[in-house]
Order: sequence, then C-alpha cells, then structure tokens
Amino acid sequence: MKKIWCAICLAVASHYGLQAQNFSPKTPYYGVAYYDEYMPYDRLQQDVEMMKKAGINVVRIAESTWSTLEPQENTFDFSHIDRVLDAMHKAGIAVIIGTPTYAVPTWLVRKHPDVLAVTSRGQNQYGARQNMDISNVHYREASERVIRKLMEHVSKHPAIIGYQVDNETKAYGTAGPNVQKAFVEYCKQKFGTLDKLNKAFGFDYWSNRINTWEDFPSTVGTINASFAAEFAKFQRKLVVDFLKWQADIVREYKRPEQFITQNFDLDWRGYSYGIQPDVDHFATAKTLDVAGIDIYHPSQDQLTGTEIALGGDITRSMKNGKNYFVLETEAQGFPQWTPYPNQLRLQAFSHLASGANMVEYWHWHSIHNSAETYWKGLLSHDFQPNPTYNEAITIGQDFQRVGQKLINLKKNNQVAILFSNEALTAFNAFSFGWGARETYNDILRPYYDALYKMNVELDFIDPSTEDISQYKVIVVPALYAAPTNLLKKLNDFVKNGGHVVYTLKSGFSDENVKVRTEIQPAIISEACGVQYSQFSIPNGVSLKDTEGKWTSDKTKVTQWMELLTPTTAKVLANYEHPQWGKYAAITQNQFGKGTATYVGCLTSEFVYKQVLQNVLDKAQLPKEKSGLEFPLVHRSGTNQLGKKLHYYFNYSGASQNFTYKENAGNDLLGNKVVTANQGISLEPWGFVIIEEK
Repeated sequence: MKKIWCAICLAVASHYGLQAQNFSPKTPYYGVAYYDEYMPYDRLQQDVEMMKKAGINVVRIAESTWSTLEPQENTFDFSHIDRVLDAMHKAGIAVIIGTPTYAVPTWLVRKHPDVLAVTSRGQNQYGARQNMDISNVHYREASERVIRKLMEHVSKHPAIIGYQVDNETKAYGTAGPNVQKAFVEYCKQKFGTLDKLNKAFGFDYWSNRINTWEDFPSTVGTINASFAAEFAKFQRKLVVDFLKWQADIVREYKRPEQFITQNFDLDWRGYSYGIQPDVDHFATAKTLDVAGIDIYHPSQDQLTGTEIALGGDITRSMKNGKNYFVLETEAQGFPQWTPYPNQLRLQAFSHLASGANMVEYWHWHSIHNSAETYWKGLLSHDFQPNPTYNEAITIGQDFQRVGQKLINLKKNNQVAILFSNEALTAFNAFSFGWGARETYNDILRPYYDALYKMNVELDFIDPSTEDISQYKVIVVPALYAAPTNLLKKLNDFVKNGGHVVYTLKSGFSDENVKVRTEIQPAIISEACGVQYSQFSIPNGVSLKDTEGKWTSDKTKVTQWMELLTPTTAKVLANYEHPQWGKYAAITQNQFGKGTATYVGCLTSEFVYKQVLQNVLDKAQLPKEKSGLEFPLVHRSGTNQLGKKLHYYFNYSGASQNFTYKENAGNDLLGNKVVTANQGISLEPWGFVIIEEK
C-alpha cells in the first residue's frame, strides 16, 4: 500500500513539474493569491479560465481566512477551499495552502481576550491583522486545532504542492506579563546569575541594578539599550520558535514531495527597503524547505529594480544559495505603482535573474471593501482584462516557452554584505544619541545600491555564517554590536587575503551593546590601521581625496563623521574643513595578504562607488565586460543545463544601446543567435536574455 501511495505522490509531482525533495518546477511557477471567500459573486470558473489564458500555474489560498474556515470554535467549513482545490486541479493549476493563523477570528478574542498582544502602547484592539501574541497559550491551542483540522482535510488532495506557514510573521511587539515571564527564564538560562547580567547590561546606571530575580522589571519602560536589544533578540526567537512549531505540525501531514515555505517580508518604507528588524531570517529559514519573500517596490519612473535584487539576494542567501519563491509582489498595487507598459515583464524576469523559481502576485483580484481596497491585484475591480493583465499573458507564455532554461539559476558570487540583526537593533537604539535620523538600513542601502548600479552581484551573510573564505570582498555596514570572535574572524579574513569595507560605528560595542574600552574601532583597528576617539555632526564638510580627483559638490558629508587618525593605514580621503581637515575620513590598510578599508562618515553615492571600485580592483575581481552601469543592469548565473545565462535589463524610459561582450549565445526570447561584440538595443523598460552556447 505504501508503494502505491508513493507512486501516486510521484505522479502528482510529475504532473505539476515538481521534482521530489528538490521542490523546483520544470518551468517557473507563475502565480497569484486567490480568495474565493472575498468574491462579491461566484466567478470561480471565469477566474480559472482567465488564469489559464495568462499562464498562471499556481495559486496560494487560505492564509487569511480563519474566521471563514472556523466560524465558531471547533466548527469548520472547508467549502471554499474544496471548490478552489477541485477547480484548480481540474485546470492543471497547482495550489499552495497557507495556514490561516495571522488574523484571529472574533470568537477567539471574545473567549480569550488575552490573545491580543500587550505591547509597549498597551493591549491591542480587535480589527487589524497580526494583533495577537504568538506565544499566548490560548492562541497556540486554537492555532494548532485549525492547522490540524485543515491538514487532515486537505493533505491528500492532489492539487497541493506545498504549504505556507502563517504570513509575514513577526512578534508584533508582544511584551505582556506572560512574555516578560518567559524573558526572565531566557535570561536565567543565558546569564546564569544576576551579577553576570548586571555587568553585561551596565545596570548600575540610574540604579537599574537587579538584585533578585523576583525584582526583575518589565522591559517596556527600559532606558537601557543593552536590555532592550536583548529583549528584541528574544522576540525574534519567539518568531523562530513559532514558525518551527507550525512547520513541525504541517510536516506531520505533508507528503514527501510537498514543500513548506514562509513569505518573509523586509523593512518597510512604503515599499520593501532593507533588513527586517523583527525577524532572524537566517535562523527561521532553517525550518523551511524553500525560503519565500514578499517584495514590493516603487514603480513608474521610480522603478530601478534595486528592491527586487535586494530581496532576492537576501532570500537566496537564507539557504546558502538555494533558489527561492517570490510569494508576493505587486501587479498593480498602490495607485502610484500602476506599471508603465513593459514594466510588469521587466519586473517578472528580474526576479528570475536573482534566482527566483516563482513569481506570484498579491493578488489576483482587487478587493471591493475593507483595508486593502486600493491595493489592486492583477485584475481591477471590474474583473475585466486590462493592460496589466494582458501583459501578464505574455509573461506566462514566455515562462512556458523558455522557462526550463531559466529556473534553478545558480550564482557564484565573490562579494558579500555582512548584516546583523543585533547590530541593527543596537544601532537604531541610539539614533537620538548620535544626532542622526538614519537607521541601520539607511547605512546598508547606499552600499548595496552602489554595488547594484555597478553591476556587482553579491550574497548576504550574517554572524551565523561559518565559512566566509569563499568571498574576496565583504562589505560590513554599521556593525555596531558584535562579539569579539566575529571581529577577530573578520581580521583573520583580511590577514588571509580578503578585503573588507567597514562603515562608521563598526566594532564599537560588544554583543551586549556595551561600548568597548579600547581606542575605537577597537578590535578591528588591528586590521584597519586607524583609530579615533572623537566624532561630530558635520556642518559644511566635504571630502578631499588624496589624488585630487574628487570635487566638493560630489563629496558632501552628512549626519556623522568620525575623526580618524591612521596608525598604519593609507589615507584615501580627508575632511575638507578648516578645523577637521587634519583628520582622515576614509582609510585603507594592508593587513597580511588583504586590505581593510574604513569609511568614517556618511557621504554620497559617488564616493561609495569610488571606494568600492578601489576595493574590487584590490581584490582583482573582473569588471563588467561591457562597462555597463545603471540604468543598464546585468545579472547572470548558470542554469540547470549548465549553461551561462545573462540578463540585460533597461531600467529607464529611454532606449539604451550596448555591446554584448560575453561568449556567443542565443537570445532566448527573440529566438536568434547573438555573437560576441554584437550591438544590442533595448527598448524603454526592455530586456534581453542570452544563453551562452
């Protein structure tokens, strides 16, 4: 019987193009989130037909409809799920089931008001999503029941290829008495004694010292950044534990060829911006089969592709270079995001160019009421074909035609950005103290953006990354809080021939956010060959490079400046100022076989590019052969057929021309041969994909 069931499972996997245990399709998954529950009238069959016309081959359902699945406690209604599963299966469209736990039903809150999280602002009110305490016992009991009932009901349905646990999960600031109690136990296990905890956090300040565990205060009112940062780390651990708990339940029911994923999101600035402060993505991804991401970005004249590349690079790096799913991205989205002609195509293929095996829109249809009425889906409120939908049809057709050559793209990057959730929390805690509005992501993004515009592809690593020797260059933004062993590891990386670029405030404090007592930048000064003890907020300061090539209009210093004095380092730039001119702003030091570059200020994209190119040259990394820079974007990798693949994107509203300098190949979409040194013209928002022969 077991052999028969396995044969059925493999047949289902083959039908949907899913490779068992590899969880990759034969052609890219092209999908939408679909909510039959939200529809103003029954149009399932019309939607299925329109999806098939557009080449949609996967839908995600159920993740936001707990109150429909379980209208009253222990009373279940799976009719919406059943009809969608059956209709999609008949149409040959695969389904991802989401666990519906990120928005709680009214009956649960009525019976157990404590499921609503108590935050620093008081207890949450009912109405919004993600207002619950993910560690609350009553929430967990109800969540487990609905997950198990759902899995029992659907797990054998042949349409289902995988499961999404929860949705954009975070701790949502939960800090109530139960969470505080759990945090005390966490601190007991980590520090053992109060003497160690008090010393680590500097609790003698303002009489904050804790002398008995019974006196342990709530973190809500703390003025101590060390204490607050540790609690933030604990909250991130709540997320890791919660998603592992859900994944373990789902894993009891799922078939071997089905995957478990989660749609992580990023720091939000009205669009996806940077490292998510509230989730340890690398730790959480370990419990998943496939990492997933939600990527939203500016559009129209503001479309650059940077956020698509950033989100992709982070997600691909979560599981050491494995391909990932874009589980949500915009079709139309906000009114300011309605795409220009060709932009939807440009965006979809840009996701694949970073290593995505799925592009899925949130959502299929625009919603007719409630909070997200004007976050439009692939279809507008009238459900009729529109320019965006019509363009989606061409994407689906191309995915089916050449998609086998586009999926499972592998990269071998030699540049990485080292990010740290702990450094992020610590750095942001002192925004008021160091006199700037900038946050950690505001330090990281300019370096990422500069490398992206220079067509330098990269990975992300974090303090848990054991082997960093595969990289030649590591950029380290604002590593404000870091353990000694990590800083020594970076020193050794340089000594052994690596090249590091540090930004301001790196190495400043230990892992407990206690400022190091050595002359800054403390431990890394060994590799950097520079020191400082004073810093200031610039006023009318620019940079003067030692070769005299920079002009002051391109080198303005903003927000922060460290007054650097070289010990063994070479000065790349000084401050141009009557008082601060004797101090270095940017230095570079030969240490062992490598170099350590230290940028002690915030400045311009021009300067960042100059510094980064200097370091890339030191590392002897090959330059972009065609000399391309933004708005022409070049992304590449090796496809599953073992052939080199090149994507060239035109992120502008004007035609662009360039000379193709790689080996001869085939234009996959144009179905024609491309020779080395051939001129190529790209229309506005256009692109070409070339597979080397």
